[in-house]
Amino acid sequence: MTIKQVITEGDKPVKVWTEDLDERSRTQLVNLSKLPFIHSHVAAMPDVHTGIGATIGSVIATDRAIIPAAVGVDIGCGMAAARTSLGADRIDERALKKVFDQISRDVPVGRSQHTDARALAEAATPFAAPLAALTEKHPQLLKAFGRFSNWVNQIGTLGGGNHFIEVCLDESDRMWIMLHSGSRGIGNAIGHYFIELARRDMERWMIQLPDRDLAYLPEGTEHFDDYVAAVSWAQAYARTNREQMMSLVLAALSRHLPPFLVTEAVVNCHHNYVEREHHFGSDVWVTRKGAIRAREGDLGIIPGSMGARSYIVRGKGNPESFCSSAHGAGRRMSRTAAEKQFTPADLAAQTQGVICRKDKGVLDEIPGAYKDIDQVMANQADLVEVVHTLKQVVCVKG
Repeated sequence: MTIKQVITEGDKPVKVWTEDLDERSRTQLVNLSKLPFIHSHVAAMPDVHTGIGATIGSVIATDRAIIPAAVGVDIGCGMAAARTSLGADRIDERALKKVFDQISRDVPVGRSQHTDARALAEAATPFAAPLAALTEKHPQLLKAFGRFSNWVNQIGTLGGGNHFIEVCLDESDRMWIMLHSGSRGIGNAIGHYFIELARRDMERWMIQLPDRDLAYLPEGTEHFDDYVAAVSWAQAYARTNREQMMSLVLAALSRHLPPFLVTEAVVNCHHNYVEREHHFGSDVWVTRKGAIRAREGDLGIIPGSMGARSYIVRGKGNPESFCSSAHGAGRRMSRTAAEKQFTPADLAAQTQGVICRKDKGVLDEIPGAYKDIDQVMANQADLVEVVHTLKQVVCVKG
């Protein structure tokens, strides 16, 4: 058992897998525990840190209600990873620099998207009819989408922030591809739209909340079923986005590296999502906000920062965490604080040996802004076991 502390100030306990808990995050966890529909307890993973309403790194089981802001606006954000047959002895720095440039050309990053000529239209086809049904019921969503780019053209694109594509080597010097992305602009629009609907419902019903960002949608009310349909759509879109990106990256590598095969099934897991699951005797909604599912035998991906180790893990199925684990190192300082504290020279030093951007534009992603991934892993020894340890040699940031 590695639960480090149990907070009992709210109506339900909060079980925390770290002693490194700042006061704002603690307050957010207590606020969550006061909601009337929390099932059993709130679980806080060892990478827990302050979010909007709910902490990032929390697992929230709810009875007949969902908190849209806890799911967040990057709905279905998660990771994908693939092991290849290629060893480090067949890769040199010159080839890896070409790989970095090729990925940067083939996978749009930031606000960029595929051109119409390169759009992955076949992958988008299954999503069109369900989206049309949703927007027919919620025509206001069409206006929200208008603020973002074309969802068809964004399949197979990285996005910005802490999203990344990496080429890594494992403990056997075998090459891996690892990437991190979500549901892009359309997921963002869906998230914001339903968060606002939930807030309006709270005001209409005069429900007092410890934080307005904990506005919720109860089962049986006007917007609940539509939100479940919308969030399920966005989660499937995010998974497909990662699948298509993985194909693009593997193709980019094949242009500059010796022939190789993908030798194990691709791991593809969400870490910002909601699902119906069975825990502690009840069927409940489980929101993992910056956490991965870690049932017994589940494979998952826990990345460090772009200068630290990452891990492929197998879940142990610990019921106290609702069969979950941390999703990464977790930030220890805000992006603004990191930009003030560190310099590009610091970034270059902390990413030594990694082919990546080392300029001011990605300073907020410096490894020093994140918690120690090895401490995170030590704190969750009862949640997952390590299968592979990865160290990046190429990192393309969003």
